[in-house]
Amino acid sequence: MTGVWQAMAGRPDRFLLSSWPLRCLLYLVGSVAVGVGLLMGLVAGLLFPPVVVFLGLPVGALERRRLRVLDPVPVASPHATPPPGLGGWLRARLGEGATWRELGYVLALASVLLIGDLVSLGLLLNCLAVAAAPAIVAMGEPLVFGPFVADTRDEALVAMVLAVPATVVCLYALAALAGTQAAFARWLLAPRDAELNRRVEELARSRGRLVSAFEAERRRIERDLHDGAQQHLVLLSMTLGLARLELAPDQGGRAAALLDDAQRQARQALAAIRELIHGIHPQVLTDLGLPAAVGELAERCRLPVLVDLPLPRRLPAAVETTAYFVVCEALTNAVRHARASRVTVSGRVTGGRLTVAVTDDGAGGADPAGGTGLRGLADRAAVMDGTFAVTSPAGGPTTLRVDLPCALT
Repeated sequence: MTGVWQAMAGRPDRFLLSSWPLRCLLYLVGSVAVGVGLLMGLVAGLLFPPVVVFLGLPVGALERRRLRVLDPVPVASPHATPPPGLGGWLRARLGEGATWRELGYVLALASVLLIGDLVSLGLLLNCLAVAAAPAIVAMGEPLVFGPFVADTRDEALVAMVLAVPATVVCLYALAALAGTQAAFARWLLAPRDAELNRRVEELARSRGRLVSAFEAERRRIERDLHDGAQQHLVLLSMTLGLARLELAPDQGGRAAALLDDAQRQARQALAAIRELIHGIHPQVLTDLGLPAAVGELAERCRLPVLVDLPLPRRLPAAVETTAYFVVCEALTNAVRHARASRVTVSGRVTGGRLTVAVTDDGAGGADPAGGTGLRGLADRAAVMDGTFAVTSPAGGPTTLRVDLPCALT
C-alpha cells in the first residue's frame, strides 16, 4: 500500500484534504462488516466443520476486490484451474496452499483484525463527538466523555480545541491501520512466485494446445480443398472440354463459345483454389520442410531471391509455419510496395532458437503500425514466445527479422 504511506508522509493539510482518509475509513468499515459476517458464519459453521475450510474461497475473492479501494493494482487469484468434476475441484483446492492462507485470513479478520478495527473506529467516533461539543451543549445536553463532563459553553470550547488535534491523530492512525491491514491481506491472498510460475506454465501449455489446434485446422481445410473442391474443378474442366469436342464442326456457334468460356472460368477457379491452398498451408512445407518451402517461394517470386537457410534437421511444425509466413509476407511487401530489385533470405539455428531475416534493397519506410500484415506477423511470433522486428529506414534497406524458440527433432 505504497500510496497510503506516501500520502501520510506528505504535508498534513494535503493528506487531510485528499481522498485518503475517506478511502481508509471506507476500507475499515467494510472490514468490520465482513468480519462480523464471518464471525456469525464461523459460529454457524461449527455444525458443519468441513464447510469452514472453504469459507476462505469467496472471502478471498471479495477481499482481493476490496483491496482496490486503497490500491488500483489488481491482485490476481492464486488458484489454479481445477480438473473437471467435483472430486477434482476438491482435491485441487485442498492441495493448494492458497486455500489455507485464505482460511487463515478469515480467522484473523473475524477476530484480531475485527477487534482492532472496532476499537479504532470507536476512538474516531468519540473524537468527532468531543469535537462537536459546542453544538451538543447548545442543544441543552451535557457532553459526557468518561469522567469528563462538559455542560457549559466554555467547557465545550475547550473540549473542541483538544478534540481537533486528537481527531487528526486518529485519522493518521486509521490510515496506518488500513494500510497495514491491506498489506497483510495482499501478503496472504496474492499468489506466491511458485503459484505465478505454475499459472504461467498452464498458460503456456494452453497456448501451445491452441496453436497446435489452429495448425491442425489449417491443414484440414487445405486437405479438404485439395481433395474436394480442386478435384471437382478438374473434373468440371475435363467434362467441358469433352463436351466441346462432342460438338460437330458445323454446330459451333453460340454453344461452342459458351463452353469455351465455361472452361476458361473453370481453369481460373482452379488456379484460384490452388493459390488459396498454397496460402493456407503449402504441401511442400509439410513434406520437405522450411528450406524447400522457402525455395519454392523464391522461384515463384517476381524478384531475384537469394536463399541461405541451412538447417540440420526438421523444426517443429509451428515454428516452420511461423517462419514460412514471415518470409512470404516479406516477399509480398518487397514486390508490391518496396520497389526492390533483389531480396535475401537467411536463417540459422543457434542456441535452440531459429533466426530468419529477409532483406530487400527497396525504398524502405515500412511501418508495422501502417498495416495489418506486419502486425499479424508480430502477433504470430509473440504466440510462439518469439520476437519480430522491422528495420526500414527511409531509402532502405528493409529487414524483417523473426526469432523463435525451437527444438530440433
